[in-house]
Amino acid sequence: MTAASSNGALDEEIPLLTRKDFVSDQEVRWCPGCGDYSILAQMQKTLPGLRIPREEIVFVSGIGCSSRFPYYVNTYGFHTIHGRAPAIATGLKTARPELTVFVITGDGDGLSIGGNHLMHLLRRNVDVTVVLFNNRIYGLTKGQYSPTSPIGKVTKSAPMGTTENPLDPIKLALAAGATFVARSVDRDTKHLESTLATAAQHKGAAFVEVFQNCNIYNDGAFASFADKDVRQDRMVYLENGKPLRYGKHLEHGIRLNGFQPEVVENPMSDGELLVHDTSREDIALPMILSGMDYPDFPVPLGVFRQVERETYDGLVQDQIDVSRLSPEPDIEALIAGPETWNVL
Repeated sequence: MTAASSNGALDEEIPLLTRKDFVSDQEVRWCPGCGDYSILAQMQKTLPGLRIPREEIVFVSGIGCSSRFPYYVNTYGFHTIHGRAPAIATGLKTARPELTVFVITGDGDGLSIGGNHLMHLLRRNVDVTVVLFNNRIYGLTKGQYSPTSPIGKVTKSAPMGTTENPLDPIKLALAAGATFVARSVDRDTKHLESTLATAAQHKGAAFVEVFQNCNIYNDGAFASFADKDVRQDRMVYLENGKPLRYGKHLEHGIRLNGFQPEVVENPMSDGELLVHDTSREDIALPMILSGMDYPDFPVPLGVFRQVERETYDGLVQDQIDVSRLSPEPDIEALIAGPETWNVL
């Protein structure tokens, strides 16, 4: 069987691919039990559904445990330098807009040394999917605290506890103007696969935070709300157009009191509850939702925001197309133009 390529070449047919086609011949070198394995597996399941040839897919990473990702996916890839994956991906997507580009990064690589580059990729709305593995620790360099580590966290680099307030990746992405912002968790594989697929199909800058367990240096960071036996009561799944309900029997809900979310036990009807809307241009609602955290609230998972806007790479391509229709530039006229002068 064959399927049409999604890069615009509708007359070019490609074989239908499976997960095995995206498994590379490289030995996966993560610690046994690491949450990275789950993210890799769900990505390999997601890619065949995009109906894109492998040679038109590129994974770009920086430095960290997560950044080994390009070796393990049978596509093109760049293992770049610390924090610079967004810059490399921006250049690649601008030069080759027909490619499908992913940035794989971690909370240290993406939010510390790479925070500036990530912010500008998102605000420019480059048509790239960023997947940020958040384990709230530096794993590759053996357990120092990261930008997302909670205040007071005792680590090798903070033996008396950190004195820094953590950075919220969702709030950062929203404030930077990302047109798609979502969150998932390594332990909920079905939700993770669905979230990655939705993000990859978005036209524009897509940002996905994945809660990822580092079982060596920060084991159980999300266990209090993400473990299978408690997640129904301690996480709320965001669904566009639906009221925020959670619990084993969806018996609890969330409403807004002004700008303050409130838990509603056994609401009488959906009319009492906040209805999720991913398509709002303003970021007030997703910002409020991103502030909900356990134990005061259920932790939100799903798509916070999904809107449409012209992409950076598309606008650059439009300028290139226009310039090709313009007359050949007169270099002499440019040099002797109105903004030059003779010095006597």
